[in-house]
Amino acid sequence: MTDRPMTARELAGCIDHTFLKQEAPHPALEQWCHEAVQYGFATVCVHPCYVARAAELLRASASRVCSVVGFPLGLHRTQIKQQEAALAIEDGARELDMVIHLGAVLQGDLTYVQQDIAPVVALCRQQTPPVILKVILETAALERATKVALCALLSDLGVDFLKTSTGLHPAGGATIEDVRLLWRHRGRCRVKAAGGIRDWQTALAMLAAGAERLGTSSGVQIVTELPT
Repeated sequence: MTDRPMTARELAGCIDHTFLKQEAPHPALEQWCHEAVQYGFATVCVHPCYVARAAELLRASASRVCSVVGFPLGLHRTQIKQQEAALAIEDGARELDMVIHLGAVLQGDLTYVQQDIAPVVALCRQQTPPVILKVILETAALERATKVALCALLSDLGVDFLKTSTGLHPAGGATIEDVRLLWRHRGRCRVKAAGGIRDWQTALAMLAAGAERLGTSSGVQIVTELPT
């Protein structure tokens, strides 16, 4: 970030406008996509069942569709994650947020983690242009050394973003400390902060700590309340 204050449009361009509540009504998707166009959000992040409709609604805009993969637990079989990613891309997703297998991580089985993510990386790289892949770590549930090890693994795999959280884990969401840690050890990756970002002060603090993308369902409130 520069010393110049960030404009609302610039801030919106860092936000994935998140539509992931289980009870969210289908008609609200159109509102979410309209807001993405109006404010200039980077993406609308949706469940796989909404990707095709969101892609249709955003077709003439600069905002893209992001789909989640293995959400929210990350415990799908690798083949299911791969197929879910392929179908989302076929439906029009240009970015994917994939949940890591947290159980394997906590058991220290990074070989499984690597084999679980690598096929989705390969699929994303086969697209023209390549689809952006973010991997959700659930940083609040991990020890520091594990987070550092994951940064190295995911950078070597060619993942685009290290994402802090689903926002649903009981351990919590994004923290400034975790964003800074991921940024320091990011390798070739970029950093996305998500989970608990509900106001412009927190949003700017996350960006200042090293995040380049923010995941939040409070995007409209954040950009409209940003001081000018």
